[in-house]
Amino acid sequence: MKPSTELHSLIKSLTKSEKRFFKLNSSLQSGDKNYLKIFDFIEKQKRYNEDELKEYFKGEIFIKHLPSEKNHLYRLILKSLRAYYSDQSVSAQLKQEIKNIDILNRKALYKECNKFVKRAKKIATTYEKFYYWFELINWERRLLEEAYEAGIFTYNLDELIEEEQGVVDKLRNLAEYHVLYSRINYIFRSGGFTRNEQEREIVNEIENHHLIKGKNTAISTRATTICYYIKGVCSASKRDYENALIFFRKSKSIMDRNSKIRNDLQQRYIATLNFLMLCYIDTYDFKNAESIVEEIKALRGKKAFGALGFKVRIFTATYIGELQLNNRKGQFAKSIQLIPEIQEGLELYEDKINKEKQLLFTYNMAYAYFGVEEYRQALKYINDVLNDNEKQLRQDIYSFSRIFNLIIHFELNNIDFLEYDLKSAARYLNKHPKDYQMEKLFITHIKQLARVEGAEEEKSIFIKFNEELNELLKIEKENVILEYFDILAWTNSKINDISFAEAVQNRIHAKS
Repeated sequence: MKPSTELHSLIKSLTKSEKRFFKLNSSLQSGDKNYLKIFDFIEKQKRYNEDELKEYFKGEIFIKHLPSEKNHLYRLILKSLRAYYSDQSVSAQLKQEIKNIDILNRKALYKECNKFVKRAKKIATTYEKFYYWFELINWERRLLEEAYEAGIFTYNLDELIEEEQGVVDKLRNLAEYHVLYSRINYIFRSGGFTRNEQEREIVNEIENHHLIKGKNTAISTRATTICYYIKGVCSASKRDYENALIFFRKSKSIMDRNSKIRNDLQQRYIATLNFLMLCYIDTYDFKNAESIVEEIKALRGKKAFGALGFKVRIFTATYIGELQLNNRKGQFAKSIQLIPEIQEGLELYEDKINKEKQLLFTYNMAYAYFGVEEYRQALKYINDVLNDNEKQLRQDIYSFSRIFNLIIHFELNNIDFLEYDLKSAARYLNKHPKDYQMEKLFITHIKQLARVEGAEEEKSIFIKFNEELNELLKIEKENVILEYFDILAWTNSKINDISFAEAVQNRIHAKS
């Protein structure tokens, strides 16, 4: 059995201050500290190699029961991290306060216990932490019983019952929104946009749900932010960017007005900014897109966004956004300049970057190299996408990668590869139901281009292709291809004998 790399991953994820805190805690403990020897050795390994570890400590007794030692070290690190972060998140603070309440109650120190309950409840109320709020109400009820037994009847039980019902309602309301979010998130993560009538029906069903369609259905700030966020994702999945922008701006505005809740909804806040940026890019509003990129960058220095998971999300949102922004503007050289920084970040965060973001990085870097006419580099990156075909995730990227792959082979004059990949691409695209015609049009003309015999014939095919493209792109849903590859600029570049980058810039200039 292959040795587990979980301990190595945990150790490598630690910051300098977290390591220092762990070592400090360990120095206060008595007895053998073999776990520190393992910690120090694994910390130096770039990739986990258990054979090296065993060989290095082969003379030590503890190496004979290495699995239990590793497990012990893993638990000690987690314990240290719990202590380190005990007051750095609202949930951690409330958990700690509830533990204190329990201890004081066991000691029959009811007066002190009541003070802690009131203090914790104020935090839970401010941050809308309904689970903890509900638990604290239960503590209040227990303390109320103690007060009644002591002959103190100054507390109003009816008010407490009413408050409890309100919290339960808010908790249930928020939970229902999370279910709706999971449904729309599945559609977006699997396809990027609605590809057929069946998927549009699912989105319409979510949009017409009474919690989404109705007025004042969200009964807490948290619920209101997710309600508008769901509306935004529904609109974005249908490429209705006008409404998507309205809803994402509302979600962002609510979080900005309630900074404490925003700082406890870091993931949603970053995702909202990310969607805003993408919507601006897809509507060619580059000025606002650049502004959002700067807002995302500004989160790096904020304490609430300092955890590793949020740093990774900020990194991916920023650099993927900049790549897409530059590529859409035809400023491919600017994207190429970013690649060394991106590669450094990819190496730093390694497996912390999810598959979707890896795909987006790879595809956009391929597009950037294509834009500066480094076709072999572009082919290398697009092959990385095609060779890692996920069955569920972001099928939009995989579909358009197949089209992009054929264009790269055409530019490289790899006619044999082009002929072979044409059949494979056609089979793949036909297997995935989509109710738009762009792919069929492309396959028809790329087949003709693969068999062309002279420059004059090639140009005439491009002219016909361009004419049919312009006609087809009058249908709004067919424009989706332009968000992945500017095929209209490509045909224009061939007809007018200019670079692809220049053709993209000309199209952008004509829009402004």
